[in-house]
Amino acid sequence: MTKTAVIADIHGNSFALRAVLADAAKRGISFFSNLGDIFYGPLDPAGTWDILSSMDMPTVRGNQDRLILDEGAVSDTMAFVREQLGEDAREWIYYLPATLQVRGLFMLHGAPGDDASCLLEDVSSGSPEVRSCADMLRGLPIPPPPMVLCGHSHIARITHCEGAMLVNPGSVGLQAYREDDPPHAMQSGDPRARYAIIEDGPNGWEAEIACVEYDHDAAASLARKNGREDWAKWLETGRA
Repeated sequence: MTKTAVIADIHGNSFALRAVLADAAKRGISFFSNLGDIFYGPLDPAGTWDILSSMDMPTVRGNQDRLILDEGAVSDTMAFVREQLGEDAREWIYYLPATLQVRGLFMLHGAPGDDASCLLEDVSSGSPEVRSCADMLRGLPIPPPPMVLCGHSHIARITHCEGAMLVNPGSVGLQAYREDDPPHAMQSGDPRARYAIIEDGPNGWEAEIACVEYDHDAAASLARKNGREDWAKWLETGRA
């Protein structure tokens, strides 16, 4: 199997997405997998769609992708995203699956049956704590697939459980955030974009996390322009 670049949690950050795709191209990687939360945020959802609409990559739906189609989910940022995205993008989101098995990969955004929960971390304490293997594997197929790809937490992590490798590539577009339910903060510690590179080699699956410099100041300026000072700070620092 050739190397695959795994991306997640772009959140409309076309600046970071372009940098990640360029980095993967320099490495000779032409296969991609996308773990969702693609457009939501005060940045450039339309530009993100322009990039992705011309690419053929297996993609699963994230919780924020699902909420774009839920008219009951109301906020200024969500209204901005919906205004930016046309019918073609919305139809594409509508048909995205919650899970996908392709080329030996098991892909999902969050946890099985709950796209708004983290597969690898427990956030009930207010910050991410790594789950036990039993908790990570709960709800996954039995036996567990050899390569499980998940997103949502924005925290890059590679772990092993009962013969399975579980990989969260981190976030392409947002390196920190805060949530209220339950209250918790996620942060990678710096503003670089993240993605994972995986390969099924002669000794089994291998994975690494790539960190990519990009113009995060431009992204932060756009967030401020669109009324999200919190996002601007997260983009500038990778800290919440």
